[in-house]
Amino acid sequence: MMKNLANQFTTTVTQNREKTAIFWGDQEYTFGKAHALAGGLARRLKDEFGLQPGDRVGLWLKNCPEFVFSLFGILLAEGVVVSINNFLTPDEVGYILGDSQAKVLISEASMAEGTALLKSQLDGLAVIDVEELGQADGSQAPELPPAGQAGEDLSLIIYTSGTTGKPKGAMLSNNNLLRNVEAVMDELELTPEDRMACLLPMFHSFSMTVCVLLPMTQGLSIVAVRSLHPPKNIIAEIMQHQATVLPAIPQLYRALANSQLPQNLPLRVCCSGAAPLPLEVLKAFNENVGIPLLEGYGLSETSPVACFNPLHGEKKPGSVGLPIKGVEFQIWNDAGEVLPIGEQGEICIKGHNVMMGYWNNPEATEAAIKGDWFLSGDIGYLDEDGYLYITDRKKDMLLVNGINVYPRELEEVIYQFAGIKEAAVIGVNDPRKGDLVVACVAPNEGADIDDSMLLGFLKDKLAAYKLPRKVMQMEALPRNATGKILKTKLREIAAKEYGR
Repeated sequence: MMKNLANQFTTTVTQNREKTAIFWGDQEYTFGKAHALAGGLARRLKDEFGLQPGDRVGLWLKNCPEFVFSLFGILLAEGVVVSINNFLTPDEVGYILGDSQAKVLISEASMAEGTALLKSQLDGLAVIDVEELGQADGSQAPELPPAGQAGEDLSLIIYTSGTTGKPKGAMLSNNNLLRNVEAVMDELELTPEDRMACLLPMFHSFSMTVCVLLPMTQGLSIVAVRSLHPPKNIIAEIMQHQATVLPAIPQLYRALANSQLPQNLPLRVCCSGAAPLPLEVLKAFNENVGIPLLEGYGLSETSPVACFNPLHGEKKPGSVGLPIKGVEFQIWNDAGEVLPIGEQGEICIKGHNVMMGYWNNPEATEAAIKGDWFLSGDIGYLDEDGYLYITDRKKDMLLVNGINVYPRELEEVIYQFAGIKEAAVIGVNDPRKGDLVVACVAPNEGADIDDSMLLGFLKDKLAAYKLPRKVMQMEALPRNATGKILKTKLREIAAKEYGR
């Protein structure tokens, strides 16, 4: 039987059929039930929708057990999962579905208005309402032959927005994801007795690999947290279901460091990803909570985990740690030359975790992968012990609640508003949410731009998390001698105006 995600899941189910796979509030789903529901969906995809090996299926869902069943249903049917950010607007989802040529979209009732619009715009798109899946008996999985994909075959496409404004689909193979799962198991010293708290969005690459694929292929239980606000609700569910591992973003660790936590908290390790972990948050968490908090680093294009601070041994504050097993780092200058220890340049990554390339985009693939090395677009350096430090973002990316926001994409939409002469989007640090998105605009001569009307215009075209929180109007945006807008100057001005 070929080693791939689907068959690894089936093997794990065989060994853990009666074990709880997912805790969801007061509901529990065994591995056997999960496999039965996933298998039922797989049979339906094949028989009713004619899914062929390699066909793409969109997954546009909020966090729920059905996300997990659907994910593995697609894989058992030998399809390719297209994981879609559930915060996106139908227009944004439509681009992803069209680009990936998805045959089927799995969604939910709360998104019915959006899916109806997508069906009307995309010829031949079939939509499955995930609520139907939960009503299936699930007592016995239909007979399915072992999935026939090879390890190097495509299994998942995760779209990541680029500086061009158009999202790019990072193609991840079965091997990419399985080996990343195995490396994280090793790094965190996980066993099947561990329970993984899942509160990050499942569509996100970090959560997809660590909180979903890892438990379901290695026999751990998922504690899927239903209520995220306030943080005490998260702790209550962790206590109720005895979660032992918590992957989360820095904003949560900031809140937990300032909370009164139970003495008998079952967590034994926490890991932080998706955004830089501020030193003051790490210090406060270490002092007030005392559970190991390991910062890591990775990208959708690296499956995603590339490094972690070690569970044992030295944890260096400010560093994202050491490469996971089978992964290497180099720091390059713009000429592609390897820089010595301590010098800043572009972080380049080599290993089993590097994606196959960008879907249907050979130019972007060629720009991002040089030989065996993936060029991350992030700036950093290595110290004498091999620890990685990230110092800047080459791609001008912003991070809002741990989700990437790309200024160029927003700027292109802002320019569609009447009366805009110049536009630039920047971020101002917000201790709670990461980057506060600020739209800097200059009006055409004689034009009068109403801030609320501009924001209303953007609201209809962009996901809520991408929306600027402030509009900074200027007579003209500052530029350098060659005419390029000086975003460094804009950040200085905005920091004085809106910084905290």
